[in-house]
Amino acid sequence: MVDVKGRWALITGAARGIGYGAAIFMAQRGCNLILHGRDAAHCEKVLSEVRALGVEAYAFGAELSEPAQVGKMLEEIDKLGVPVDIVLNNAGLQVAYRTEYLSTPVSDYETSFYVNTISPMMITYHFLPKMKERGFGRIVNTTSGIRREPEQAGYSASKAALDKVTMDLASVYDGTDVMINLTDPGWCRTDLGGPAAPNSPESSLPGVVVGAFLDDKKSGRCLAAGYFHGMTLEEAVEYAQTSVPKYLGSLD
Repeated sequence: MVDVKGRWALITGAARGIGYGAAIFMAQRGCNLILHGRDAAHCEKVLSEVRALGVEAYAFGAELSEPAQVGKMLEEIDKLGVPVDIVLNNAGLQVAYRTEYLSTPVSDYETSFYVNTISPMMITYHFLPKMKERGFGRIVNTTSGIRREPEQAGYSASKAALDKVTMDLASVYDGTDVMINLTDPGWCRTDLGGPAAPNSPESSLPGVVVGAFLDDKKSGRCLAAGYFHGMTLEEAVEYAQTSVPKYLGSLD
């Protein structure tokens, strides 16, 4: 299992919900953090809490629907001069639930793809070269299990696209110590999931972060949080490495 103490992780959507829980979880294990929110001020609470746990941490703001803001954030992160070994692309947006789905506006797709596909991949592409150079890296992109709901077409299509590009990229890095995987938090009571969701944000742990701790050089898994709920981190790593196949067998 990877020891993350002293390493640096970027977590998007860290101000609340699942990203907030992931940040606390990583800090408790000694991982230094770069925290993203739509506005850096939104991360003040989590920034204070992770620093109190004894790790270094910084916060940056960027609206993920605006590629220029994402690019600027990445430039600012580079100026820190720290090696970003772990990326948890947690942030996501469900723009609307369209009961009249045959009238779904183009803007649903545009916004969804910018936030849920394009920005995570901009971030992924940015850090991969240095990870490869150092011979270590972990990227975990957050997908969704939504299926057969045309009411959420923009969201589900953007997540399906993220799945595809992530797994295509994973096929290139499979067998190296730069590991690329997906995670599915499940339907949780967050701002995105809504109050009717059956699962608490806490139920997503350790599943949404376990990809950062795997050390078997296998990329291309979908690490659904429900598989790992109630496990210790050690149990979760063991389960992922022995029982979770590569995504749809596509890389075998």
